[in-house]
Amino acid sequence: MMAGHLYWLAIASQLIAGCPSESVNTPGVTDKTGYNLTTPDKVYNLPPSLHEISGITTVDASSVACIQDEHGMVFIYDLNRNSITKQVAFGSDGDYEGIARVNKALYVLRSDEVLTEIVDFTSANSPKNAYDTGIPGKDAEGLCYDPKNNRLLISPKEISSDNPSNQATRHIYGFNLASKTLIKGTVMDFDIKKIEEFAVRNNIKVPMKGKKGEEKVPDINMKISAIGIHPITYRLYAISGPERLLFVFNMNGTIDSMERLDKDLFAQPEGITFMENGDMLISNEGAKGIPTIVRFNYGN
Repeated sequence: MMAGHLYWLAIASQLIAGCPSESVNTPGVTDKTGYNLTTPDKVYNLPPSLHEISGITTVDASSVACIQDEHGMVFIYDLNRNSITKQVAFGSDGDYEGIARVNKALYVLRSDEVLTEIVDFTSANSPKNAYDTGIPGKDAEGLCYDPKNNRLLISPKEISSDNPSNQATRHIYGFNLASKTLIKGTVMDFDIKKIEEFAVRNNIKVPMKGKKGEEKVPDINMKISAIGIHPITYRLYAISGPERLLFVFNMNGTIDSMERLDKDLFAQPEGITFMENGDMLISNEGAKGIPTIVRFNYGN
């Protein structure tokens, strides 16, 4: 207990110092998600302007594009320089929750299902287009690019109140980038009961419920706050922010693995993206502390 306590004190002191923390992972020690989630490879402390960071996407080998859920502004953050190097205004204030890059284009998702397209974020005078996707559900938050199918994947955080029969199901919708229209129907469906059964079979720590004296059972709400496709395995990673759960699915919607995220590292996980080599980045809103991007090297 004392060693673990000292480790988290070290992490906290690095966060306060405002510089990225580095730690050494044991080579080859990973869980079934493909990462050693017990020990980050770096923790990047973000500036106050990204306190409400709500989404990230990779720009190049050293930079990510970030949004925060109050202002219509994209922030390009250089991971090597630990600083914002560029800002791209794209709209008025609003509740912006997801961002995805497709070549030079950036797509930003507002919680009311509206997508804003920045045609070329490298140009100061880039055209900008808005699309009302009209996906079912409430609070659209998850957004990522699916390169194999030339589409964006979108996930609502809440189930539509007018469809109570689907309360135990979560969905991913597709936005066709060629036609700039919503794909009819869902492209992926998640059965929460099956996910809870998977957690029990694999002894995964998840939220539980049950009356005193009775055996407790899993209580997974799966309120998706971020999604991303792994560039090497082509699996879908999804984060349920309020529960600090990381899910990994194959592209048929079958769960491959899941893991509870440590609250000391993930104050409020809201964004996920991957570098080309498979390194995973998860962003956290500041909550009562410092906003961060937590990096896990792939396969370490």
